[in-house]
Amino acid sequence: MADAVQYRLERMTDELDDLERRGLFNRAELADVVRRRRDFEFRLRRRSPLRQDFLDYIAYELRLDSLRNLRKRAIIRAAPSESDEDHGSADEAEADTKKKRKRRNKKWKKSISDVAGVLRILDIYRMATVRFKGDLDLWFRYLEFCRDKRHGRMKQVLAQAIRFHPKVPGLWIYAAAWEFDQNLNVAAARALMQSGLRSIPESEDMWIEYLRMELTYLNKLKARKVALGEDVKTLQKSDNDAGQWKDENKELFMPLNEQDEEPEDSKPAGDALEEKEDMFWRQGLLIIQTIYHGAVEALPSSLTLRKKFLEILNSVDLAHSDELKIEVLDDLKKDFSHCEDYWDWFARFQLTDLNNPNSLKGKDALSNKLNKSIQVYDEAVRRLPTSKMYSLYAKFWMDVLYPDREDSIALFQNSEFDASEFTSSILKVYESAESCGCLTEDLACQYVSLCLKLERLEEAKNLAEKLCNGPLSDAANLWSLRASMEINSVATAGSSPFSKENLSCLFDLFNTVLSKLPVTQTEGLWHMAMKLFCNEKIYFEKLVKCAMLSLSLAGGNDSGVSVASAIIGWYLQRDGMKQARKMYKRLLALPRPSLKLFQYCIELEANLASLGDNSALANARKLYDSAVDYYPQEREVWRNYYNLELKVGTSETVNAVYWRARKVLSDSTALTAPSS
Repeated sequence: MADAVQYRLERMTDELDDLERRGLFNRAELADVVRRRRDFEFRLRRRSPLRQDFLDYIAYELRLDSLRNLRKRAIIRAAPSESDEDHGSADEAEADTKKKRKRRNKKWKKSISDVAGVLRILDIYRMATVRFKGDLDLWFRYLEFCRDKRHGRMKQVLAQAIRFHPKVPGLWIYAAAWEFDQNLNVAAARALMQSGLRSIPESEDMWIEYLRMELTYLNKLKARKVALGEDVKTLQKSDNDAGQWKDENKELFMPLNEQDEEPEDSKPAGDALEEKEDMFWRQGLLIIQTIYHGAVEALPSSLTLRKKFLEILNSVDLAHSDELKIEVLDDLKKDFSHCEDYWDWFARFQLTDLNNPNSLKGKDALSNKLNKSIQVYDEAVRRLPTSKMYSLYAKFWMDVLYPDREDSIALFQNSEFDASEFTSSILKVYESAESCGCLTEDLACQYVSLCLKLERLEEAKNLAEKLCNGPLSDAANLWSLRASMEINSVATAGSSPFSKENLSCLFDLFNTVLSKLPVTQTEGLWHMAMKLFCNEKIYFEKLVKCAMLSLSLAGGNDSGVSVASAIIGWYLQRDGMKQARKMYKRLLALPRPSLKLFQYCIELEANLASLGDNSALANARKLYDSAVDYYPQEREVWRNYYNLELKVGTSETVNAVYWRARKVLSDSTALTAPSS
């Protein structure tokens, strides 16, 4: 290893001599450079070099080369000011300056030190990619460096990267973009994209970028035709101007035959140009059609791919593209008419109206586009009467009616269009979903919330009651919404809103749902009920009994911990720690109590124990003993128990917990050894 490092260092002598001879680095600086490079070389040649070793070496060489370049530029800029001689005239001074510039340029012409740094970095990248062939980030760093330095190794590196990663679309796209943008080689870029598509035909990105590349090429050809005056619509010259220019430049034209006679059936120049341009665009459109058909054949079930194709076609001004757009839309409807996402996209697509953007303005335009979208959605729910379709339809209406929403449609923001006149339409959507049996819990909550926003309180209450007592009796969110409405309705009614009669009705409502649904689904309802009845001892005790039953059925599930801890918290707040202890003992007596519940109760007792309450310390120890009996392999419980004894216990209790934990866990490193 040392011989290999020494050999690489010896190859740097010419570069170091050149740096010293030019005055860019002194001998001490070069000695430091050699020392740093030796360290990096040894790091790279150890048995298992790290990726970061290569990156650190590259970063050092980049900084070193940047410093060399800065110093070189500074010396060149300072060179003209070396001569302060007084010349006889301005011409002589200018001539002398030119001579000095020539001598300076000759001195600072490209030498080995100018290229050695770049070559060394390329060599480090090569070794890194040989060592870490699967690191795509390293390959892209290598490629970016070659591109920035415009080095001839770029094509070779691209070929190596693609050989090792033929299934990575980004590499094929990067290679094609480099050929297209940097080398201006359209044929090579097209060949690379086609090879990539043969390797990974299932890649949507490959098909999309291939289409973008061909459209970009067509636009470049169009710009060239415009510059040459061959575009009929933009820069077509008049016949008089063209004839006059031709007469003035006869020597530039060589006749095809010696006769000056013109063909009898010659066409006008404008018609010929128009026919030529039409053929050009038709050929371009044929290429785009070929790409589209190939993409559809490779990915027949991809809705996203076809939507992107259509968006790209609409974003460019391509002559004769209307036929292709119609074909794409027809294929979408034929292949995806069973998909709810297609109908949602197609309905929203009507709002863009890209085929005729200048047809209408203002309110009339928005109404016309909205009616088209409604027609599409109506057809969709007739063909696909599913919950998802109705959800998408309702979401569309909400985006239209409330433009301040996060996902609202931009077309209706800050516009003169008043969408409130369509509120009856969205209500019909919810009614239709209910009649078809497609009203889900989310849709039902939206339905009730919309009635509340429209200030139809009684209608919302009746609707929620009907749904909760009917097909959505297990919808916890709907029950929560109904309970909130009932509480608000009672709170705003009369001078004494929470009378015994009202409280009884509210308790019956909560008791109905809380005894029916598991505690894992009704945590919000439990908290709402306990907050409402916390000061009503009779109702609160009934709630606790119901909660004990639900928690026992949950079987120690962590989801019920928040309910259990809330009950203990209310007892602690209202009746003090004594009643809270009784309550948590009842809860911990349930089958398989949750570990989180143990931790909550222990935290209550530990806080009191830290204030010097001996009874709280004894209770905390009992809780820890129960917890480790239920969960003997929980290291965190043992560690917390041990830390508690370290704070407030004696050496005997600390050692007792320590040895118990070692015996149960069979691990001497489970806890920190107690101090002697």
